[in-house]
Amino acid sequence: MRPVQYNTNVKMVEAPEGYSGEGYFSTSFDKIVGLGRKNSLWPLPFATSCCGIEFMATMGSHYDLGRFGAERMGFTPRQCDVLLVAGTIAKKMGPILRQVYLQMAEPRWVIAIGACASSGGIFDSYSVLQGIDQVIPVDVYVPGCPPRPEGIIDGILKLQDLVNNESLRRRHNPVYKDLMESYGIQ
Repeated sequence: MRPVQYNTNVKMVEAPEGYSGEGYFSTSFDKIVGLGRKNSLWPLPFATSCCGIEFMATMGSHYDLGRFGAERMGFTPRQCDVLLVAGTIAKKMGPILRQVYLQMAEPRWVIAIGACASSGGIFDSYSVLQGIDQVIPVDVYVPGCPPRPEGIIDGILKLQDLVNNESLRRRHNPVYKDLMESYGIQ
């Protein structure tokens, strides 16, 4: 009979900056909300080609994206806050991608996975969108054709850093509003 093995390498999330004393800890509301958002991303996959296959491998048991707080994969935009665009986006799909983005919950973030989503990739033609940043704003770009699952995980970790450090007031400042207006989004 084999003895039961316990995982003793559990990594705890570091507490945000703050003041601690005997029996109390105080920090800013931004830090607590950022910590919660960072560790509970709800991704919406928008996969169209080979990058989508690599994304499926990232969600599989070997790489297990759920370890990074993105366990719940959603397939309705109203319940998700991270749009993962993986693969070639035709110009006819541009308005649909934009509509999906607009239906997502606020705050929302976008990761462009692979060369095709980032810049059109090898498809420099009239029918392929030369980067999804022509129709929606992108927060993180993951390079590769197709990117390895480790690259996708790195993109998720970079997004987590961005989410953790984002101010609650960022989306109300004039710079952000100007960015949204440049995409025709109110």
